[in-house]
Amino acid sequence: MDIPDTPLRWYGERYPSTEPGEIYQALADLARPCFIVVTPERGIGAVSGGFAAAEGDGLPLLAAAQPLLPERLGSGDFRVAHGVSHAYMAGAMAGGIASADMVIALAREGFLASFGAAGLVPDVIERTLTRFAAEIPGLPYAVNLIHSPSEDRLEREAVELFLRHGVRCVEASAYLDLTPHVVRYRLAGLRRDPGGGVVADNRLIAKVSRAETAERFMRPAPAALVNALLEAGHVTPEQAALAHHVPLADDITVEADSGGHTDRRPLPALLPTILRLRDTVQREFRYPVPVRVGAGGGLGTPVAVAAAFAMGAAYVVTGSVNQSCLESGASARSKAMLAEAGIADCEMAPAADMFEMGVELQVLKKGTLFPMRAKRLYELYQTYDGLESIPAADRARLEQQLFRRSLDDIWQECVTYFGRRDPEQIERASGNPKRRMALVFRWYLGMSSRWAVTGEEDRAMDYQVWCGPAMGSFNDWVTGSYLKTPGNRRVADVAHHLMRGAAFHTRLAQLRTLGVQVPSTAADYRPVPLESPALDSSAGAR
Repeated sequence: MDIPDTPLRWYGERYPSTEPGEIYQALADLARPCFIVVTPERGIGAVSGGFAAAEGDGLPLLAAAQPLLPERLGSGDFRVAHGVSHAYMAGAMAGGIASADMVIALAREGFLASFGAAGLVPDVIERTLTRFAAEIPGLPYAVNLIHSPSEDRLEREAVELFLRHGVRCVEASAYLDLTPHVVRYRLAGLRRDPGGGVVADNRLIAKVSRAETAERFMRPAPAALVNALLEAGHVTPEQAALAHHVPLADDITVEADSGGHTDRRPLPALLPTILRLRDTVQREFRYPVPVRVGAGGGLGTPVAVAAAFAMGAAYVVTGSVNQSCLESGASARSKAMLAEAGIADCEMAPAADMFEMGVELQVLKKGTLFPMRAKRLYELYQTYDGLESIPAADRARLEQQLFRRSLDDIWQECVTYFGRRDPEQIERASGNPKRRMALVFRWYLGMSSRWAVTGEEDRAMDYQVWCGPAMGSFNDWVTGSYLKTPGNRRVADVAHHLMRGAAFHTRLAQLRTLGVQVPSTAADYRPVPLESPALDSSAGAR
């Protein structure tokens, strides 16, 4: 770069260095300003700490990046509202993959995490909530509530469980439209404070990928649903009257190209659209606290996290990268598969919970035949009216390769399973061969994700592992570091490094806008073990 004639001078105890390693250390010392100065040899160097003055005989100052601790990234309102130290959230992964251990580990480090309650029976969820009350009393956590078009009873029972246990934060996901259950959860926490202001004790974080869905959560609860809940006795007259004063959700997570349910929309296109929509809705309703908009999907590196904050995200949400961590509920084999994934090793496949609707989710394709086999099941579902209509050769292949049992046996297992979980499913399939076929095929889709969690070895080629391209990006970034080894991946380590790295790259971007070209070897945040003295509360990685 050209060296300008600058009147500013730098003073300090440390001497600036032109060595890439020491330039990196200056940038990574997040608690102190990073100064770019001209050394007597006319080389450009960097140093952390010191001060600038407009006169004197100090070294010429070219540029400076202000101190930036990771706790300052994102929205302060988000941190206060949820009682966390970082504007960071580990999103839910169904079936307990976002496990209780994961939620507890992150809560103790000042991060919000959402327990993956979707797909779990109420008894399991209740035991987990009891554990949270015992092990992290007063610390923040969220629980996932997933839209279940084919299993309305489970969604209703989940909300009743949350209300009974006083769950104060719910992450709502996969919603195509609002349901009475998600509205009930929000309204049941409404009250007035002593000053007359409206308080929403039940916080709702809605994960969306479409503007029309986001708008539903940004607006107050629809009057028709509010009135129906009031008539049913699920909310009080006061709560119904307060409903139009608050948005349905406190936070909207813009979900881009993520694992699991996703529309695979790019974050740079989707996030600004939802932010503008939020501003439009805010101008209409003038909420005392505007809806916060966060970003998720594709966030597997510090650069991606920094970019999300730079685009205006109030907070960031990670998913796929946490699934490969020690605290994840996934099996050891699944974690090993995830740790080897590249950014192109993902594919869309039919979703078990919305199979009949043709909804797909994003899964890992490397090391498993699940995507191909699941798509074949949906092709058969579209083509035939029932199991009896499937040609004998195709049926034989299904029984030998996918199900490894007769389809009649699988149907009987479905009857037993849904008899305990949701008897209405069997009633709807009675006399409906198409519906019966859907339940049998959903058995495979449901079991494939369960096998990936339990680590069923002889079913490894059928593993359904939810995964987005962030996983491959993360694996590429941590190559050569201690986080490359799956056994070293602790969810709190990953969170800390993503946020610290984001602060590092934000400072780097500030210098670049001032014309400073930092050597490439000094411009990539690298994770080192958290027990390193270089990673105390006042410094970055060194």
